[in-house]
Amino acid sequence: MSEKRSTRRAVLGTTAVGLATLALSNKETTAQQVPHLETAALRDPRAKYRKEPFPEQKQPWPALASKMDPPPDHGEKSYKGSGRLAGRKALVTGGDSGIGRAAAIAFAREGADVAINYFPTEEPDAKEVVDLIRSAGRKAVALPADIRTLEACEKLVADAVEGLGGLDILVNNAAYQQSKKDISEITDEQLVRTYETNIFAPFRISKVAIPYLKPGSVIINTGSVNSYDPEIELLDYASTKGAILIFTKGLAKQLAGKGIRVNMVAPGPIWTPLQVAGGQLPGDMTKFGQNTPLGRAGQPAELAPLYVMLASDEASFTTGTAVGANGGKGSP
Repeated sequence: MSEKRSTRRAVLGTTAVGLATLALSNKETTAQQVPHLETAALRDPRAKYRKEPFPEQKQPWPALASKMDPPPDHGEKSYKGSGRLAGRKALVTGGDSGIGRAAAIAFAREGADVAINYFPTEEPDAKEVVDLIRSAGRKAVALPADIRTLEACEKLVADAVEGLGGLDILVNNAAYQQSKKDISEITDEQLVRTYETNIFAPFRISKVAIPYLKPGSVIINTGSVNSYDPEIELLDYASTKGAILIFTKGLAKQLAGKGIRVNMVAPGPIWTPLQVAGGQLPGDMTKFGQNTPLGRAGQPAELAPLYVMLASDEASFTTGTAVGANGGKGSP
């Protein structure tokens, strides 16, 4: 019996030494690997971008990002991809500038081929995006169109599918925004145009695109903090953004059985051409973004990772929800 106990102790002792050696070896290996990792520096979000008020300025609608002072940051120099959307095929409306441009750049650098829709007069900005997509080694499809009619929406989806060879990411982002102090100042023409662009088009485009989407595909709608907390001067615009929130939640329920996810990004004040093309009341540009808890407006580049995350398989259990980027003010 004593010999058996001695043998058992010897075996256990040898095993313990082996485990300790393995643990030490792993620790040494990890220690050797860690120095090769680049340290991610902490950055104060209050100071990452411009805090000073933006200068008063105005452009004819729909405005060009290249003529804004200062130009927005869409991630042209900063966004680095890691293959999270390799081989995917994306259509982004309003992809020439602002939030749509940031998403298109990020998608391409994550390995997706991208078709961008834009209003025909935005061709100069669109050409820049096409070049950026191609410089990432991906296919770029330029689709200029006014998407306020059913025919235009049907053609847009058909051309995107043909140009890309399929479709599995749809970003409904294009929007029309004009600030007015009072409901009496909102013309019927403005009301109709706002609804046609902001809610009719996403509804129609999604309806046409769904038959092409396979399980694992995604639809991402661009909503707003106005979906929850309307600004006083954006009555018609905020109404459409509220509709987008409900559209997102309802469509997500319908498409869950098909394996297609639907989500919404809800930006706060973001420096885009919308703001200089009538999105702010005359004389109020210097106030833009100044009342957020972070003390500044956001830049389109700060939203790109949200679109990538929602488009990727990493968010496979996320559908029917909204992700905010508002500097601390508003919902969600």
